[in-house]
Amino acid sequence: MKRLAIALAFASFAAGAYAAPVTYAIDTTHTQPRFEYNHFGYSNQVHSFDKTSGTVVYDAQARTGSVDVTIDATSVNTGYPLLDKHIQDEDFFDTAKYPTITFKSTSVKFDGDKPVSVEGNLTVKGITKPVTLTITSFQAMPHPIMKKDAIGANAVTKIKRTEFNMGKYAPYVSDDVILQIPLEAVAVNKQ
Repeated sequence: MKRLAIALAFASFAAGAYAAPVTYAIDTTHTQPRFEYNHFGYSNQVHSFDKTSGTVVYDAQARTGSVDVTIDATSVNTGYPLLDKHIQDEDFFDTAKYPTITFKSTSVKFDGDKPVSVEGNLTVKGITKPVTLTITSFQAMPHPIMKKDAIGANAVTKIKRTEFNMGKYAPYVSDDVILQIPLEAVAVNKQ
């Protein structure tokens, strides 16, 4: 009987030692995706989106995770209202028909317990293409102010806008667009 109790105690301890996946909600105040392109060879322009939502699931022990991000394309911010409106017309984002941009992961690659890239499907203007987000930095730790588990990452990929039916002025305005996603998320539950 004593051996059974010891065995159960060890089994209980061992089960608790393995971390379970944690779901994190994207912190909309600290997540602002941006995109960069070359404007007629004069300069690189960088614009952002002000509204982003979604979830990240992360399990360091199992080396698994997933990412589901929704960007409100109507929140594009160029710093100039007239250009915001122009970028939202049918030649570019066509936000009247396609108000959101989404990224849904299909796999996450790890180096040790840290993710280094996320493969998934990017949907812009109703067109879905596979992309790989390279994670240039990652942090998982308790948030010093919120006192909850939190994660943060910077991810980057390059796409061709012509592949998403947004090719007006190409190649004079570059077809290549760098998409950067600086992201922070706070734990909502521990599974």
